[in-house]
Amino acid sequence: MPDRFNPIDLSGVATYSLTERESMVSTDDFAKPWRKGSSYGEFLANLPDILAGKQLKRVISAIVRACQAERTVIFGMGAHVIKVGLNPIVIDLMERGVITSVAMNGAGIIHDLELAMVGQTSEDVATALDDGSFGMARETCEFLADALNATGKKAMGLGRAVGRVILEKKLPLMEKSILAAGARLGIPVTVHVAIGTDIIHMHPGFDPAKAGAATHQDFRLFADIVSTLEQGVYLNVGSAVILPEIFLKATTLVRNLGHTLADFTTVNLDFIKHYRPLTNVISRPTAKGGQGINLVGHHEILLPLIAAGVIEEIG
Repeated sequence: MPDRFNPIDLSGVATYSLTERESMVSTDDFAKPWRKGSSYGEFLANLPDILAGKQLKRVISAIVRACQAERTVIFGMGAHVIKVGLNPIVIDLMERGVITSVAMNGAGIIHDLELAMVGQTSEDVATALDDGSFGMARETCEFLADALNATGKKAMGLGRAVGRVILEKKLPLMEKSILAAGARLGIPVTVHVAIGTDIIHMHPGFDPAKAGAATHQDFRLFADIVSTLEQGVYLNVGSAVILPEIFLKATTLVRNLGHTLADFTTVNLDFIKHYRPLTNVISRPTAKGGQGINLVGHHEILLPLIAAGVIEEIG
């Protein structure tokens, strides 16, 4: 019985010249070797203009453009940014007028405060969980309970209240605090709490009603800041769920109220890819205008690289 199939005849294949083809990689985009004594600006310029190298430059350029045009740059952050030692980088960008507002989750005020109080934070959860001592630090929760009381007396958001109390009590390392820097510089720092996620919610002095009112006020403040984001930049650094959801709700709210939000840049930085940041920060808000950029890498490396690039360009 003859074979049903035979090797296909290749003699009629249509070809074209390599020189006529549009290619995605060119030697013009290649990296350049490092020369001893070169500047940081030269380091960035020497990165390959391909994939993450290209995206890193785009992030820096977007922030620089927004800064030079005096547009809004929102730094949304998870608490891990604090825990890997980046408060000085964030505060420096606030002092330079690059970051115009900060948004953080509830864990952010805990780690930021503890650094201002004693210069250390982040307990060993695995060790402390066995005997139920995890999250039971007395001073942290008493301080934040007092700050919550201040929100009710002066009708302020949670971020401003904690920052002000840190300054008023002159905590030993308050210069390391993002919240204190916001209060000192007049830069909004909003705090977005999910009840039950933070250690202070386990303590008898915690007032959930005041916390809810204060964090809702911060959400409304955050939405007002987002309404000015046209031609600005929103960075989501290390928040997988809370801030991407907050940003999405604020985006639809300000568009519902008639604000223009069509040409802006969103950036997500994290060491792994998560669904919500990619969807709620990068894709959906910029679907009809602007650009969304995702960079995968460790905060303690990526953020200083970006900050240094911005500072070099703005002079």
